[in-house]
Amino acid sequence: MGAKAEATHHFALPTAPRTVVCVSLAILAVCASVVVPVLMTHDISCMACAVFCGLCLFGFGTSLVLIPGTAVLCGEKGLYGRDINKTQTFIIPEALGLVTGTVYLTCVVLFSPFFPQMGEEYNAAMMAVCFMILLGFADDVLDLRWRHKIFLSFLATVPLLVAYTGPTDIVVPLPLRGILRMDFVPLGYLYHFYMSLIAVFCTNSINIYAGVNGLEVGQSVVIACSVIAFNIMELTHPTQSTSINGQLLSIFLVFPFLVTSLGLIVFNWYPSQVFVGDTFTYFAGMVFAVAGILGGFSKTMLLLFLPQLLNFIVSIPQLLHIIPCPRHRLPKLNPDTGLLEGIKTNLTLINILLHITGPLSEKTIARILVGLQVVSSVIGLTLRYQLASFFYSQ
Repeated sequence: MGAKAEATHHFALPTAPRTVVCVSLAILAVCASVVVPVLMTHDISCMACAVFCGLCLFGFGTSLVLIPGTAVLCGEKGLYGRDINKTQTFIIPEALGLVTGTVYLTCVVLFSPFFPQMGEEYNAAMMAVCFMILLGFADDVLDLRWRHKIFLSFLATVPLLVAYTGPTDIVVPLPLRGILRMDFVPLGYLYHFYMSLIAVFCTNSINIYAGVNGLEVGQSVVIACSVIAFNIMELTHPTQSTSINGQLLSIFLVFPFLVTSLGLIVFNWYPSQVFVGDTFTYFAGMVFAVAGILGGFSKTMLLLFLPQLLNFIVSIPQLLHIIPCPRHRLPKLNPDTGLLEGIKTNLTLINILLHITGPLSEKTIARILVGLQVVSSVIGLTLRYQLASFFYSQ
């Protein structure tokens, strides 16, 4: 009965807005023009660079081609959501992160023979990302409980932890060395637990910082660009602690994610023609987690998640059910003005922002939140380089 009711909805084929396509292509061109010369200075052959660029173009183009048809198919099979932040409720196909994740995995698998330096880590990263795509899609279809999602998120980090061969100690900040009388603190398996916590945080923090058209993909695109910028800076000005192969691995994992996400945001930016679903948010978080952990810059990665960290902190009372937690902690739409208004009982960064600014349109708040992500990334990278000399010798 329910399946027959779902089949009555008609889903139009999404179209690619020319402006968003042009902006996505511009971002892709700028990033590629910076990344490729750096790769060639670090013993990455011209053939490998050409294949990498070709696969990235393939990823962007394939995402653009596959998303519209898959969106209609998902909608007809009952995978859709209601866009409740509009004066007129629209039925939008959901779980289109599955297309992005599949195309991404295809690109990184095809490129793996060209980067044998960290083959074991590369394969572990792909396995962890694949597991999270499966978890996200299962959540979109089965609507898993939070306790199941947290457990499965930890489980998805197992390939990552098994493949990790880096140090398991932490460097003691200079101001504390006189007190602790040591330069390093060995953590052993506690460091592996710390890495699993990083992965679980990255995947779930993007998932709960959502609810506005384009925000999930928009924040992920900004973080991806910031990670690539950090990798470029580390490769062009390496220190004794810089892992060259780790930074290269990060680029080879994050850049394909960036280009496939740019293909997705074409259809997900305001007004959304598709919803990305939990498939994309878990997939995106795990890509950043594996890049930060295997690349050796997990602390820097957290600095690029400042809005997500703030949103998580303010959400803790509801996440722990200290106060009632509704299923959707979204702002409230005022049908008379068409503007979104903050709800005091919904503890999210979006609602806090609306209390500060007053009612805003969904398009405006999406732009502000993505702009906030850009500003916080600049602040995070500034803190990383300006304060490093104060806390550490290198």
